[in-house]
This record gives sequence, C-alpha cells and structure tokens, in this order.
Amino acid sequence: MCHIFAGQDPQRYASQTRRLRLNGQSTSIRLENSFWQVINQIAANDGVTTPIFISKLHAEVLELHGEPENFTSLLRCACLKFMESSRTEMPMVIVAD
Repeated sequence: MCHIFAGQDPQRYASQTRRLRLNGQSTSIRLENSFWQVINQIAANDGVTTPIFISKLHAEVLELHGEPENFTSLLRCACLKFMESSRTEMPMVIVAD
C-alpha cells in the first residue's frame, strides 16, 4: 500500500515559494507543488488568477475569523475541501503553472 504514496514523483512534494501581496503587504507562501496545482485549479474555476484567489480567500478569512494563525495550513485544507467536493461534483483537471 505505501508504494502508492512512496513511489510518487518527487516533484509532486517539492516545495515552491511564491511572492504576492495580501492586504497591501508583500509576503511569500511556500507550498508543495501538488497544492499549488490545486490552488491554480480553484482560481481557474473562479475565473481569477491564483494571486487574486489567494487574496480574496485571505480577506474572507479575516472577515470571518480574524488573522489566521497559519495561512499556508489554511490553504492546504482549502485544497482538501476542494478535492472532496470535486469528487462528487466534477472531475478535477490539473492546470499547469
């Protein structure tokens, strides 16, 4: 069973840092490539760029709960929520960077 997970392409779990602005502040976010692919797909489904999607998500979280303790963890969990809902609603298409 673990071979399914251990045998995956190392590029899937390699990390990538992207710089963007959240509420006017320059910041960087470091995520694994697989999560960036899902975030790119979410943004594409919403018809916006990835930085715009991330900024909108951050603004909504601020409004609902205040500053998140760990925004990158929130992004990973958002990816999981998207994949969970995609299983029943639509097939997921991988969008290249």
